[in-house]
Amino acid sequence: MTIDGDTAHIRGEGRHQAEPGDVARSLEAIFMIADEPQTLVALATALDLPIVEIKLALDGLIRDYDGEDGGTVRGFELREVGGGWRLYVRAEYDAVARDFVLTQNPTRLSQAALETLAVIAYKQPISRGAIASIRAVNVDSVVRTLLGRGLITEAYTDTETGAIHYATTDMLLVQLGINSIEELPLISPLLADGSDGFDEQR
Repeated sequence: MTIDGDTAHIRGEGRHQAEPGDVARSLEAIFMIADEPQTLVALATALDLPIVEIKLALDGLIRDYDGEDGGTVRGFELREVGGGWRLYVRAEYDAVARDFVLTQNPTRLSQAALETLAVIAYKQPISRGAIASIRAVNVDSVVRTLLGRGLITEAYTDTETGAIHYATTDMLLVQLGINSIEELPLISPLLADGSDGFDEQR
């Protein structure tokens, strides 16, 4: 396999090469079977095409799915999240998709797991002891659950204390439909300002 400079033309032997007018349809075929976001390099490698051509085809698919140029707006859209591209349910159909998923797979994270995941997301990297201190409960089983779901990972181990520090994974970004953890909403507007219980100054 070789990569040609700025054009990033990736060539390989024995790989299907999409014709110019077939690039968009080939990308659709990949997205239909992909379980995670696909990077431009991965898509270019799969189709043996320059990255610039892949990007143009992706832009065309976005316009097509959004109903531009007089087309029909689809119930799904193409989004760049977690460092790659993937098909997602369009926002206005989230409720339909959610109801379907719940009827097919009712397993959901518990309130304790959601709270623990929120602590890790906003305070990462963070140790299990620090999480327990914030939540004021034992979080061992919850952390194991989140690790098992692939939503968090062991970021590093403190060389002095031996404490494992946890961080969120790209899978969480994919599940939330965001591109980076910095896109999480600010929590400061939701916190009390400390004025409750004090009389107004006169």
